[in-house]
Amino acid sequence: MKVDFYVEDMFFFKYIGCATVAKMLYRELVATGELEMTWKGMPGNADLVHYHTFGPLAMAHCQLATGVRVLTAHSTPRINNGNIAFYKTINRIYPKIYQRFDHIITISESCHQEVLTMAPDVPATLIPNGVNRTYFRPDQDRRERFREHYHIGDDEKVVLTVAQMTPRKGIYDFLALAKAHPDIRWVWVGGLPYGPVSKDYRRIKEMSENAGDNVIFTGYVDEIADPYNGADLFLMPSHAETFGLVILEALASGLPVIARDIPEFREIFGDQVLYFKDLADVNTRLKDEQQLRTIRASSRAWTEKHDLRTIAEQHLALYRSLVEK
Repeated sequence: MKVDFYVEDMFFFKYIGCATVAKMLYRELVATGELEMTWKGMPGNADLVHYHTFGPLAMAHCQLATGVRVLTAHSTPRINNGNIAFYKTINRIYPKIYQRFDHIITISESCHQEVLTMAPDVPATLIPNGVNRTYFRPDQDRRERFREHYHIGDDEKVVLTVAQMTPRKGIYDFLALAKAHPDIRWVWVGGLPYGPVSKDYRRIKEMSENAGDNVIFTGYVDEIADPYNGADLFLMPSHAETFGLVILEALASGLPVIARDIPEFREIFGDQVLYFKDLADVNTRLKDEQQLRTIRASSRAWTEKHDLRTIAEQHLALYRSLVEK
């Protein structure tokens, strides 16, 4: 079976979550040795094309594709608010785009229901995101390398967030917490991949440039496992997600996680994550060392069911069922 992966991963877009997920899944499927895999191949040469973005290049490719056209719904209208400046315009075209595909893969129950509402006539299968547990794991060398690079002392407490620097991802709460806790190092990994069209672009740029000395904005990093290992705790203040892959990566790296109390996170991560509704809750969580140690102890083991090899097998089974119809 010939399977082609297509994702718009040019320039800064190579750092957006869907591009990262696509690359990890692609490598794992190649490793199975059961498929003829291509990356952004020419249309018309594959039995199945798996799209992970639906920008102009992907849609032009989709128009010419002759195999089964599958889309993973990494993005839905619900999560554009607070992320992109002109989200209302973009959201209006989602249903029309989704209805062009032969099958849609959803990554959580909330995502699944949203897709069924937008494209009720397109079959959908829920396959959650997976994590490469060989790459994302506790590693003392990575921890030392990261802390040395950013001049962080061995005894300093580090709270990490990995996300785009947008209101939807909770950047304002992150900055408020950093200001309230000058004794803690706050590290944000990620940038503004949509550039000036990112929501509140100028305001966020100014606030990040004037943050306290205890705040580090790394931008994008090549070895994303390094900051996970360099941290002591992972904070995910996002207001809306289709999944929350970074939480999975943090857990696989052995970190305790504090996340905003939203239905998506409750559905996926259950009791393995500590939740907050407001900043007062975060302050309480930060002080409860016993509770943080308890969830840290089970973090990595919890991710076994999301091992990328298992998720790749689920994709492989779906591909076969679609092509052999």
